[in-house]
Amino acid sequence: MFTLAHSITLWLAVMQYVTIPGSMVESAIAFSIIVSACLNLFRVSTLPSWTVAFGFGLIHGFGFANVLSDLGLRHLALASSLLGFNLGVEVGQLAIVLVVLPLLFLLRDSKLYHWGILRGGSVLVAVVAAVWMYERILNVEILPF
Repeated sequence: MFTLAHSITLWLAVMQYVTIPGSMVESAIAFSIIVSACLNLFRVSTLPSWTVAFGFGLIHGFGFANVLSDLGLRHLALASSLLGFNLGVEVGQLAIVLVVLPLLFLLRDSKLYHWGILRGGSVLVAVVAAVWMYERILNVEILPF
C-alpha cells in the first residue's frame, strides 16, 4: 500500500497537478517516521496497518517528487525518469528486505532483536526524525546530514 500511495503522489507532484512546499513535505515525512517508530514501541493504532502505510506513502511520494522535479526534465523525459526512479526505489527496497529480513527472522525471539534492534532502533530513528523535523520547521541545522 505504501508503494501504491507513493507512486500516486509521485506522479501527481512530478506532473505538477499538486504542489506542496519542500519544507512542508520534509517535515511531514519526518513526522511520519516518528509515528512509525512510536508504533513499533507502543502499538496504539486502531487503524488497519495498510491504511497507515497508504497514508504515509502519500506523504513520501511528494518527497520523491521534489528530487525528480529538481532535475528540470521535459514531460516526455520526465515520464520515463519517473517510471525508472519509481522502479529503482522499489528494487532498492526489495534488495534490502531480501538481505535483512532473513537475519531478523532468525533473531526474532532473541533479546538482542527485541531490545536492541526493535526498541533501540525505533528510539534512535524517532530521535533523529524529530531533530530532522525540528530543523525543517525552524529552518536551522543541527545534524550535519
